[in-house]
Amino acid sequence: MNKVAVKEVICDVLVEEAKEDKDIVVLCSDSRGSASLKEYVKVHPGQFVEVGIAEQNLVSISAGLASCGKKAFAVSPACFLSTRSMEQAKVDVAYSNTNVTLVGISGGISYGALGMTHHSINDIATMASIPNMRVYLPSDRFQTQKLFRNILKDEKPSYIRVGRNPVEDVYEEDSIPFDMNKATVVVDGDDITLIACGELVIEAKKAALKLKERGISARVLDMYCIKPIDRETIIQAARETKAIITIEEHSHLGGMGSMVSQIVANECPKKVLNLALPDTPVITGVSKEVFKYYGLDSDGIVKSALELLAHVE
Repeated sequence: MNKVAVKEVICDVLVEEAKEDKDIVVLCSDSRGSASLKEYVKVHPGQFVEVGIAEQNLVSISAGLASCGKKAFAVSPACFLSTRSMEQAKVDVAYSNTNVTLVGISGGISYGALGMTHHSINDIATMASIPNMRVYLPSDRFQTQKLFRNILKDEKPSYIRVGRNPVEDVYEEDSIPFDMNKATVVVDGDDITLIACGELVIEAKKAALKLKERGISARVLDMYCIKPIDRETIIQAARETKAIITIEEHSHLGGMGSMVSQIVANECPKKVLNLALPDTPVITGVSKEVFKYYGLDSDGIVKSALELLAHVE
């Protein structure tokens, strides 16, 4: 079982890259500990800015540094970064087209026990609605490393959400398929398609294996690139399988499921079931408990897939 949190991988990549690229600057809002940035601060104190608990300032200062030629990474808990600094993300980062990467740590329901104040289950909807803002939810440590190395090569605004704790590996270290802004086919299949993002990709992968034992061939797509979303791969899946299920750690309103449903409805109408969190305060518990309660774990996905296929066959 993997014991390395994705945020630690982010720190490792930035520590390594900043040794050669002195334009890289990391900023945080009194969150260097929770973001696992202590090693970065130790190695590159001159390329780090502590803003304090002031997320709006965090984003605006990042945009200012980017306008001066820096590659700014603004790191803060996703629940605060995506809400308190919404206007700054819209105007200073996206509208101004600055080279800022907003890194939302401990996203989704990672802070389960702290309740709704610390959940970020509407950030896909809000950030994806901003013109010129890209949105990514990597699924494991290996994909995260690939994503950040690619982000460092361009100068476009983006929002990246990661969880708090280590998650199981979706990919093998020596075999990590990655194509920027293209969904990854984790498992191929022709009966039903499971489209997931973030920490729920591993649950979709497990569900596909369980469905296989029942004679059902499930395709699993890792839609780490929420925006720009991979329309072609979604349309292909709709044409080649009987139905689609989306799985996300987000409200069922305005998230990845809504985006997939719009594409399928417009291009190749098929049954689409959205598995997500309800429009109500989420129950208290650790991630796995919450996923199980709302049917977002592998068993819940299998149950939903069987019920959906029973109505389309």
